[in-house]
Amino acid sequence: MKRGLIFAAVVAATALSADAAFAQRSSLYQQAVAARPLTLENNSWLYVPMPPVREVQVNDLVTILVKQKQQSQSEGEINRITQSSIDARLRDWVMLDGFNIKAAPQTSGDPRARGSLDSTLRTNAELETAAFIQFNITATVVDIRPNGNLVLEAHSTVQDNNEVWEASLSGIVRREDIAPDNTVFSEKIAELSIHKRETGHINDAYRRGWALRAYDKFKPF
Repeated sequence: MKRGLIFAAVVAATALSADAAFAQRSSLYQQAVAARPLTLENNSWLYVPMPPVREVQVNDLVTILVKQKQQSQSEGEINRITQSSIDARLRDWVMLDGFNIKAAPQTSGDPRARGSLDSTLRTNAELETAAFIQFNITATVVDIRPNGNLVLEAHSTVQDNNEVWEASLSGIVRREDIAPDNTVFSEKIAELSIHKRETGHINDAYRRGWALRAYDKFKPF
């Protein structure tokens, strides 16, 4: 009985000394090679391991959150004044005499033309535009570049009676820019190309006719 108590005491003392040694080795003042590494995974009860990075392959789907905002402002002023005049006189002329050419008599005097032109152009222009596009679209990975970048391409068509909304998108994105929920913002996409078109009664209400478009293009007056 006495020997059993002595053995238990020795085991407890050994455990305490080991814990004390571990505590000393875990001190911030000890060398890193002699200390057991302190990691969140081994020392926190609230640690939740990150899900493994999913390998993206060709034909996988990625949801793109398109939020494009553009704003521009420009001002211009033109002030042009033109003055010109002309005074032309024809002193000699020729006439045909058979196969010969000779000077033509000008019995009424030398023909003369005079004219002047004054023009003034003043233009003041101020333009301020703002545009905002926001929609979500799911793209397909159509290619993977040698450096790992993904080439995305997306097409979408929605038709409601006579109203049709069409959208297409293409660009290049890095793997690490894709969030764990398999989404990526359009601002992270390089060589971004977005085409969005609407057709139907709503578009016809504000669409310019061909005559008005031609007038605005050539500006005859």
